[in-house]
Amino acid sequence: MSFRINKMEILLQYHDQVLQGITNDYRRFLHEKIDWKDRMIGVKGPRGSGKTTLLLQHLKYDLGDDFKKALYITADHTWFYNNTLLETAMLWYQRGGRYLFIDEVHKYARWSRELKNIYDGFPNLKIVFSSSSALDIYRGEADLSRRVISYELPGLSFREYLAFTGYGKWEAIPFKTLVKDHVEIAHSFLEKGPFIPVFKTYLKYGYLPIIAEGESGYFTKLEQVINTILDTDLAFIASYNSGTSAKVKKILGVIAESVPFKPNISNLSRKLDVSRELIYESIQQLRDARLINLLHAKGQGISQLQKPEKIFLENTNLAYVFNTHPNTGNLRETFVLNQLLNSGLEVLSPDKGDFWAEDLYLEVGGASKTASQVKMVTNHLVLSDDIETGIGQKVPIWLFGFLY
Repeated sequence: MSFRINKMEILLQYHDQVLQGITNDYRRFLHEKIDWKDRMIGVKGPRGSGKTTLLLQHLKYDLGDDFKKALYITADHTWFYNNTLLETAMLWYQRGGRYLFIDEVHKYARWSRELKNIYDGFPNLKIVFSSSSALDIYRGEADLSRRVISYELPGLSFREYLAFTGYGKWEAIPFKTLVKDHVEIAHSFLEKGPFIPVFKTYLKYGYLPIIAEGESGYFTKLEQVINTILDTDLAFIASYNSGTSAKVKKILGVIAESVPFKPNISNLSRKLDVSRELIYESIQQLRDARLINLLHAKGQGISQLQKPEKIFLENTNLAYVFNTHPNTGNLRETFVLNQLLNSGLEVLSPDKGDFWAEDLYLEVGGASKTASQVKMVTNHLVLSDDIETGIGQKVPIWLFGFLY
């Protein structure tokens, strides 16, 4: 047994090397929302959203005297060619370890059952793991629903982007507060200078923390993120093969060409020569992987086989990957839907206006946008681009980037 414990040195060296590059300069909003005292915590999110950094910052800066009792591993490490996750937890526990941080757990085939075994077998060991958004951690081969507390980490909000790039720090604003006090809020923010130019940059480059590496290579990295999700992450989670991956890429390409996409499943099936079932499955998996957002009609039920009213790309940065000059109106709607959903609100497609959220009808447009399409209802808002401040029921779009 001592030989196997010593053999863990390769994991300890990897742990040390990874931690060297971690700083505490900026933390994502999710840090303060997680109850780190829980025994098993799962952090899901799109690739590139900062899950690894979140885990490592907590390990490096928050554990105090327990720092040396924590180990960071990644589930695709070569160690797991010949060692199981359960064996690793046991060896680490025998060395005095009391915290185990597991990155990209979806890349380990028996993740669900072995996490359950670790939880039940080592009651003094705390486990924090990350996974792709596409992984349903409550539907593995073993029941984790009573054991794991799950959190979702989306991409950067506009508010976070401002802090991340050194422009300024502000607290998140609840939706109802923003709607009620938007004029005063906008005026207080504008003391820092105009927001519209930096907002336009955010729409193009600012959703993922990889922007810290510079704008010049951002889209190349974003393309790599998309390909990794489709070729690797979903291969682990949905048992994709290369042929399936190619078909799903075609489906995503068709959606991206005409967002907001109003799906006609039969036409799409004939156009791409794929089954209706694959299209339905792919739409759900692309949504779960945070590459698209689905908008369902108000008043209709939502199920996996329920056709969405519209399909959007998940964030505005993706629009620039598929089109160097994306439609401005689509960018506005994509941004609004993204920020509303990421802040935890339910958003539906109404019969009037673009979106329905929190009992309000939302109409999205440019500076000259009027309430003509929603004026017949009193509970409406007009979300206007290219204005610094609003008035009455007309609100600057960029303010919705402060919801989380």
